[in-house]
This record gives sequence, C-alpha cells and structure tokens, in this order.
Amino acid sequence: MTTPDKYGFTTTILHSDRQKPIEHGALHKPIHTSVAFGYKDARELAAVFQGKQAGYRYGRQGNPTVSALEEKITRMEDGQGTLCFATGMAAIAAVVQSLLRAGDHVVSSAFLFGNTNSLWQTVAGQGATVSFVDATDVSHVEAALTPATRVVFVETIANPRTQVADLRRIGALCAARGILYVVDNTMTSPYLFRPKSVGASLVVNALTKSIGGHGNALGGSLTDTGLFDWTGYPNILENYKRAPAIQWGLAQIRAKALRDFGGSLGPEAAHHLAVGSETMALRLDRECANAMALARMLEADPRVAAVHYPGLASHPQHAIAGELFRAFGSLFSFELRDDVDCFDYLNRLKLAIPASNLGDTRTLVIPVAHTIFFEMGAERRASMGIAESLIRVSVGIEDTVDLVEDFRQALG
Repeated sequence: MTTPDKYGFTTTILHSDRQKPIEHGALHKPIHTSVAFGYKDARELAAVFQGKQAGYRYGRQGNPTVSALEEKITRMEDGQGTLCFATGMAAIAAVVQSLLRAGDHVVSSAFLFGNTNSLWQTVAGQGATVSFVDATDVSHVEAALTPATRVVFVETIANPRTQVADLRRIGALCAARGILYVVDNTMTSPYLFRPKSVGASLVVNALTKSIGGHGNALGGSLTDTGLFDWTGYPNILENYKRAPAIQWGLAQIRAKALRDFGGSLGPEAAHHLAVGSETMALRLDRECANAMALARMLEADPRVAAVHYPGLASHPQHAIAGELFRAFGSLFSFELRDDVDCFDYLNRLKLAIPASNLGDTRTLVIPVAHTIFFEMGAERRASMGIAESLIRVSVGIEDTVDLVEDFRQALG
C-alpha cells in the first residue's frame, strides 16, 4: 500500500492500521486480549527475548493492539518510535524511572499540571534535584542549568493558567548543550503542534485527553522524535546499546518502565483511543472555535476579573502561540470578580459539567484552587498565578451559541 506520508493529518490516522495486514480484512486493528504469545520454534521465542527478532514477549511489554496505536502516535508526531502507557502520568514517570539517577538534575517549568508538579516533588526526595523556572523566557532555563542537568521538561500550554513556554529557544538551548528536551504536548495535541519542530527529544501525550477525546479510556505515550543523540546520554545501560543508537532511549524505557514498573496500556483502552483519534482534527477545530468565542465573551464582561487564553490579544504569549500553534487550544481559565462566588457560578451552569478531565467532547469546568491544586497549598498556588476564584474550562464540541449563552446566563 502507498505510504501515508504524503497525506494529510486525518487521512494518515484513518488509514494507519491498513499499512500492515489486518486479520480477516478488519478496518480497525482488532482487540488482542492475550497476555502471552506462543512460538512454534522455541528458538524464535529466545530470539525475540534477546532482541534479535521482532515479536511479542508478554503483554506487559507489548501487544498488537497497543502497537497499532503506537504507530498512529508516531505518525502524528513525525517521530521514530512511540511507547504507550496506562496513563499520561505513567508516561512522564517513565522518564524518571528509566532515564534519571541519583545526583541528576532536572529543570522544569514552574507552570505545571498539578500531578506533574507532585511527581517532581517526589523525584526531589529520591536523590535527584529539580529546579522550577518560569519557562516563558529561555534565559530562566539557561540560568538554572548545571553540569548535572539531564532533562529540561516543559508543557506547551500550561494547565490551567495557559502560560506558553519559550519552546523554540529552549529547544535550541538543549540542542547546544546536549540535554534531553521533554515536551508535554497534551494541551495542544499533535494536530495543533508538533514539538519536533522546536527540537524536542521526547514528546509526552496524555492520550486520555484530545487524542482519545471521549473520556472513555485512560492512556499516555512517549514519542522519540529521533533528534536526540543517545550516545551522549550517560544513563543508558550497556544492555540497551545493541541496537542502533537512535533506538537506545525507547529500548531502555520499554524495559525499565514497562517491564520493571508495569505501567502498561491495556488493549481495550488502546482500541478506544485509536478509534477516538480518528476524529481528533474535527473535534479540535470545533473546540478551539468554541474556546475562542467563550474567552472573548467572558473577557468583555465586567463581572469577570481576568481570562487566560493564548488566543486573546491580552495574553502575554499571544504572539508566540500564534507563531507556533495551528490554533490556541480547547482549554482556558478565568477569574471572577471578588463579589461573584465561583461555586455559585458553577452551580448556575446548565451545560458545562463540574468534572476534572480535559479534552472531552463535553465542556467541563472545575474550581482549580479548591480541587486539583488544593494539595499544593496557597503559597505554591500563588507562585503559579492560581487565584482562589480561578475556574478552568475544557471546552467541548457543543453548538457555540448554546455554550456562550450558558456561560453568560450563569454570570447573572
């Protein structure tokens, strides 16, 4: 069959499974539930375990249904390989478990998803050190680097205050210093942005969000863009240097994060995520348009103190977001005036649902300081710009006029 590289984004995803033979002519890769894989010749089994022959060993390290999803993600991100995990957090933790050692140093954006912030706090208690910086300016990243820095980690658009990292300049800095550059692409998705274009080494996607898109399956992925020179990374073990150097990183991550820690994605979830990904572009076009309409309406209302959305000209990183991204994303947050109670406001919404997920087909809202960022405390929230009245909105695919009216009437 013709290679899909010349096709557009959605066409490539739709026909990805059919680049290899599928059992019984199925249009989707079937769900393979077996956790073990047998071989007629025992020597083949040994060759697979030794990495001399392609094949499946055990469901924890790979599965045909999961492999089909991994190939889709690799094509989306224009990478050289992808590994899938049970959740997006498992994908980020895989970097920690597989590639960091005691004494290593990480520079991370200070503007982070709450659970990622918590993970870095855990890492700091296990022998590595983490410096949190304002990654909207590359100079802050550069100032934090040390000889022990192994990883620079950023999100494309921060959740929930929507700060946009200085992605291109950080990528150039990491390339010049030989530092692993890990970019979490969840808030943009491969449809709106490819981190490889700014020099990312590894790309994180929480597949639960925009890629799966229907709130019915958890999953995460790590994609190796092929840009990083693993021969210069000091933490690769000799066992994983048998293959070409470009494969060393994923080989070690597969062994250490999937085999040893077991954060594996199940085949049923992989199937849901693969099917959901086929409509990602269609959904995001509607969601981004809805987000822009809502952000503009709220910004113009005097009962709203602030709106944080990269699509607004008032956003500090509006220009850089316009240069980098196809659109400005489906997530924004806003602060109410002091005399408008955020809980009362949320309870007056008729369509938007109080819930903690992102990237769903339905619009979801959550009071940030009182829920997903409550554990970190008021001082840390203040340092991240998280106001007590901040409401995060993950915008869905509802009809625009209905959403705008819902958010407007709730202000009353």
